[in-house]
Parts: sequence; C-alpha cells; structure tokens
Amino acid sequence: MSKIFERLYNGIIKENPTLIMTLGMCPTLAVTTSLINGVGMGMSTLAVLVCSNFIISLLRKFIPDTVRIPAYIVIVASLVTIIQFVLQGFVPELYSSLGIYIPLIVVNCIILGRAEAYASKNKLIPSIFDGIGMGLGFTMALAILGFLRELIGNGTILSDGAKALVKIPEEIYTPASIMILAPGAFIVLAFVIAAMNKIKEKHGMKPAEVPDYTTKEGCAGCAAASLCAGAAPKAEEHVNSIKAKAESAAAKENVKVEAPKPETVQAKEPVPADTGKEDKE
Repeated sequence: MSKIFERLYNGIIKENPTLIMTLGMCPTLAVTTSLINGVGMGMSTLAVLVCSNFIISLLRKFIPDTVRIPAYIVIVASLVTIIQFVLQGFVPELYSSLGIYIPLIVVNCIILGRAEAYASKNKLIPSIFDGIGMGLGFTMALAILGFLRELIGNGTILSDGAKALVKIPEEIYTPASIMILAPGAFIVLAFVIAAMNKIKEKHGMKPAEVPDYTTKEGCAGCAAASLCAGAAPKAEEHVNSIKAKAESAAAKENVKVEAPKPETVQAKEPVPADTGKEDKE
C-alpha cells in the first residue's frame, strides 16, 4: 500500500510532470484557454497513461530491447486512436476544441518517458498507479492554468463558448484578453511554477529547475534520458571513426614527396694551357 501512495504522491506533487519536470509544454500552453479544455486534455492523457503503463508492464518481458521504442509508440498510438473516437462520438464540442492536440498525445514525452523509465521495469500494479499519479498531476496543472486563464482573460468559469457556469459582469470586471493568448499562457505558467516552488521551499523540498540538457549531468534529470542512453555510445563511436578517417586523409594530403636532389658536379681545377715550349734547364 505504501508503494501505491508513493507513486500517487510522486506524480501529483514530487515529480509533477508540468510544474516540476516541465514536460508536455505544447498542450499545456496551447489548450488551457479554458478550464473545460484543460480538464479534457488532462483526462485524455490520464487514460492513455494508465492503459499504456498497464500494457507495457504486462509485456515488458516479451518486447525485445532493440524494438522497444517502436513497440511503445504502436501501443500508445492505438490507445490514442480509441480516445480520439470516444471524444468525437460522445463530446464532439471538446473534440473540436482540442483539435490536433489529441493525436499529438502519441508523441507526448510524459507518456513515453513513464513507459521507458518505469512501466518497462516494474510490476503491473505499481505501473498502473504511476500512470494514475502522473496523469492526475498533469490534469491538476492543466486545470489550474485553464481556470486562471479563463477567469482573468474571459471573466468566466466553465465556459463552453455558448454558456458559462459563472460569468463576471463587465460592469465589475473588464477581462484581460491577453491571458487567453500565447503570452498569457507563459505568464500564468510562470506564476504557478513560482507558487509551487514557494510551497516546496516552505516544506523543505528542492524547488523545480530545468536541467541543462547540453551536459551529461543535465540528461540525468530528463525523464526520457534512458531512451537515448543506448544510442549514445554507438553515436560517439561513429563520430570518432569519422574523425579518425578525416585526420588520416588530411595527413596523407599533407605529406610531400621530396624530389631527389641532383648530384653536385665537383669543379675541376683548370688545366694549364699547353704553350708548346719546354722548360729549359
């Protein structure tokens, strides 16, 4: 039971994919123009996370290591297609609002990262709750962003475009429409992450920080670090091989074949001219 609660706490608070690990930023910034959109995207991702973790953990001993990434993508793509059809059939308004971001769940780094980092290495039940925890953390972050952006930018709560659960009269509040645009998404996200850091600091926890992925130490903080860990030595070996060949070719070009030096002709002493006269004794 402690393992289950640990996975839930890890996904919602300790390693929240949006507010702590800053993963899945594309849907986070794009679809959170309203609370309904944020919750809809979060719940769709939650369903895919739980099902993909379940299937991958179940098949972890049967999927060859060399084709694990294509296998994960096939599994996730199949699940996303099912979710897409369900949304299109039962909530077409939400499906139209989310648009292209539903199919893009296939390449969401949160899902592939959890599949590689946890589900492929752990048993079935912990993997399921790991997906639930990460999905709830992602949904919570999107719901907070969607609520704040909708309230500040539109002056409404739970609006579907035609009607809203709560609407602030314009005589009382003038909406700041920038909050439902791209700049507003960055502004609200920055304030929410700052608030999360303050809460963690108050409880003696390390604040969120974006790793420097240009270094090996930075890659260690990436959820998908193990995806490229196997390819790194081969890539480095290939680069070193190319570099050695280039250096060898350059060395051959720089070698100059020295021409044999011509033999030097030694100057002979001048022969005295024959005067035709013999020395007299």
